[in-house]
Amino acid sequence: MNQVEYKDTEFEYPKFTKSMRKTHTILIPGMLKIHFALFQNALIGCGYNVEILQNEGPEVVSEGLKYVHNDTCYPALLVIGQFIDALNHRTDLDKIVLLITQTGGGCRASNYIHLLRKALIKAGYGYIPVVSLNASNLEKDSGLELNYKLIKKVAAAMTYGDFLMYTYNKTRSYDKNDDAKKTLDKWINNLKVQIDNNKGLNLRGIKKNLKLIAKDFDSLDLDLSHAKPKVGVVGEIYIKYAPLGNNHLEDFLVSEGAEVMVPGLYGFILYCLYNTIYDQKIYGGKKIKVFLTKILISYLRRREKAMIEALKPTKITPMNYFKETKEMSNGVISHGTKMGEGWLLTAEMMELVEIGYSNIVCAQPFGCLPNHICGKGVMKRIKEIHPTANIVAVDYDPSATKVNQENRIKLMLAIAKESIKPDDKAKL
Repeated sequence: MNQVEYKDTEFEYPKFTKSMRKTHTILIPGMLKIHFALFQNALIGCGYNVEILQNEGPEVVSEGLKYVHNDTCYPALLVIGQFIDALNHRTDLDKIVLLITQTGGGCRASNYIHLLRKALIKAGYGYIPVVSLNASNLEKDSGLELNYKLIKKVAAAMTYGDFLMYTYNKTRSYDKNDDAKKTLDKWINNLKVQIDNNKGLNLRGIKKNLKLIAKDFDSLDLDLSHAKPKVGVVGEIYIKYAPLGNNHLEDFLVSEGAEVMVPGLYGFILYCLYNTIYDQKIYGGKKIKVFLTKILISYLRRREKAMIEALKPTKITPMNYFKETKEMSNGVISHGTKMGEGWLLTAEMMELVEIGYSNIVCAQPFGCLPNHICGKGVMKRIKEIHPTANIVAVDYDPSATKVNQENRIKLMLAIAKESIKPDDKAKL
C-alpha cells in the first residue's frame, strides 16, 4: 500500500462495515489481562474476529513518539505506539481493523481516535479502518453493534474479571506453592469455554461460577503467619491497569513483599453511569436518559452483589458495594467533578485507607490535569481525615525512568513496613 497524503478537507476515513466482520481481524490494545482475555471470547461469540495485542517493550514507546507529540498524554502515546508496532510486524494489513474505546467525556480518551487516525496516515496505514467502542453514539455508521447480546456477554466477562483479579490479588502474596496463579489460569480457560458456549452468562450461572471460584481460592495453602504491607493502586484508568503503562507495577509490589489491591473495572463503569445521574441533577438534562441509566445500574448491581455474597462464606474479605464507595468522596470533592477519573479517584483512595490499604500508589500520566486535581490535589485533605494514609503519586511518561519510579515506591514501602509489628498476622 502506498502512503496516503493527509488533508483534513479531502481525506475520508475508512469505515468498519458489517460485511467486514467475517473477513477482518479486530486488534484491541491490551490493558487488563484477565478481563481482556474474557472480553476477547465475548466479542468472538458475537461474530467478530478479535485479537488482544500483547506487544510491549521500548519499540512501542519509540513508535508512539514518532507519531504522537511527547506532551500528549502517555496512555495515548502507548496505545498508538502499540498499534503501529503491531502493524509493522503483520502481513495481513488489508484484513485488519483497529478498535479503540471512547468515553464521550471531556477527557483525552474521547480524542484518542482522532490522534490514532492521523498517526496511521503518517505511518502509511491510512487505509486501515478504526472502530470506536462507546455508549455515546460518537461514531456513525459503524459495523460494531452495541446490542443486548454483546452487553450481556461483556457484563458477565467484566464480573468474572473483577472477581478473579480481586481473589488472585488477595491470595497471591501469601501463596506457598504458586497455586494461586494455577487457579487463576484454570478459571480463565474454564470461563472462556463457557462464554464460547453461551454458558455462565445469566445471573444464575454467574452466581454458580463465583461460588466455585471463591471456594477454590479459599482452599489455597496460604502462609498468613506474618502480615505484609497492604498497598492499593489508583490513578488514571490505563496507567492503573495496563502493565505496559505502569511498568508491571502489581508484579513489582508483590516482589517487594506487599499485598496489592487494585479496584475493579466495575467501579469505573458505575462511576460513568452515575455521572449521567449527577449531570441531570446538577446541570439539567433529559430525565429519560437517567431512567435508562438507572436500569443499567440495577443490572450491574445485581452482579456486584453476587460477587460479594460469594465471598462471605470464605476467609477472604469481600469488596465494598460501589454505592458505599461513591459516598466516601463526600466532604473531600464534589460529584460534579467528573473529568477523567474525577471523584472516583478520590473515593477509591478514601475507601482503600478505610479498609486497611493505607499505603497507596497514585499512578498517573505526567501532566494529566484531572489526576493532579483529584489525586495529588486531595492528598492533604485525605491525610487530615486519615493521618495513617501513606500516599505516593508516581508520574509515568516517556522521559520518566523505571528506576526512579520504583525508588519512590520503595520509600513508600519502607514507611509501610515500619508500621507492621513482628507478631502481626495477615488477614485477607
